[in-house]
Amino acid sequence: MKRINNSVIALSLFVGIANANAQEKKTLSLDEAVQLGIQNSKNLKIDAAKIEEATADLLEAKNRQLPELKVSGSYMYLPIKPNVDIKLPGVSGAGGPEVHQVAYGSANLSVPIYSGGRIKYGIQSAKYLVEASKLSTENDKIAIAYNVAQAYNNLFKANQSIKVFEENLAASQKRDETFLKMENNGLIARNDRLKANLQTSNIELQLLEAKNNYNIANINMDLLLGIPETTELEVDENYIEEGSDVKPVDFYVTEARENRKDLQALAQQRKAAELGSRAAKAENLPSIAFTGGYVAADIPKFLTVYNAINVGIGVSYNLSNLWKENSSLRQSQAREKQLAATDELLNDNIKLDVNREYQNTDYSKKRIAVFEKSAEQANENYRITKNKYDNGLATMTELLDADAAQIAANVGVINAKADAALAYRKLLQTTGTLTIK
Repeated sequence: MKRINNSVIALSLFVGIANANAQEKKTLSLDEAVQLGIQNSKNLKIDAAKIEEATADLLEAKNRQLPELKVSGSYMYLPIKPNVDIKLPGVSGAGGPEVHQVAYGSANLSVPIYSGGRIKYGIQSAKYLVEASKLSTENDKIAIAYNVAQAYNNLFKANQSIKVFEENLAASQKRDETFLKMENNGLIARNDRLKANLQTSNIELQLLEAKNNYNIANINMDLLLGIPETTELEVDENYIEEGSDVKPVDFYVTEARENRKDLQALAQQRKAAELGSRAAKAENLPSIAFTGGYVAADIPKFLTVYNAINVGIGVSYNLSNLWKENSSLRQSQAREKQLAATDELLNDNIKLDVNREYQNTDYSKKRIAVFEKSAEQANENYRITKNKYDNGLATMTELLDADAAQIAANVGVINAKADAALAYRKLLQTTGTLTIK
């Protein structure tokens, strides 16, 4: 009994380990995959850090409009008696009190009143750059959504190809069994039976290739989504129905101009550059600030000062600006020209991208009709050829060729539909309207 219990325990442990090492299966819709891809994207983590950096720059710009209050103090011990020579009338000169320590403290306050607009322009420019960083992140999210869709599409195509090849392999193997019996009964030649076996082997090779493509696509998808690479994903087949209603190309060009996040981010950068030029011009203007201070000093047996308060207006102006050329202004103006040229180039690229992807979408939809017609013809051709072969009117080679054409046509229909769905998503990406639910 004890041995039986030990065997049961060992078997339970083995089953538990086997289950732990087995692949986890997970069914994902495309929208769920996109959400996971965005949630675990390394690029978006970098974007988040860039937004934090831009926000910190904005905080620094805002801090420049706040008062500056500095406090300082010191204490000094004098181990050797200093020589003190007082020159004031009625006060003896040399000698004086013994001084061994000095304490000194001060507080200075400065409140900016006028800086030529440098502070104001700096704050507004920093706000534009924060907004540009956020828009760039949104643009990256759309790019990630398409990349996930592309990986999802590859996984779908590989999975569907496996199903088609498995179905045809089963039919081919059954046919091989029939032909073997016919050969044994002298109804067909050995050469014809071997041709059929070769066809089966070819289908097996195609199935192996499809499974290999599926495994690679699955691992790529796992890594893209940030989930364990041992997870086996099952895709939703309904997503290939997208893109049934495609509008005229002008509609998508207009959508791109209104919704492209990279175009909007560039507009914010141009506003920031314009304000940067204004701030650079303000470098030639003086700065005015309200100032205040407090001083206290204590030199025992010699001098004590308390409540030495001062207030006033401080003016600062760099006279070297009179003969030095404003390099900051020239740099900022060059930046404006660069961004203006970039804006023109981006607009041209958007027109090209939208028109290209519109044509690809239209082409992909037309391919579906052609492949469906080809599949219909291939299936009918196989049916007719099979009927002829059964009646001795067609050769084995004709039958196998018709079968191979039928398989290729059916796989082509699936791939054409998947490619059309992906092409439509690419079109939406170029317009900046790819939905992220």
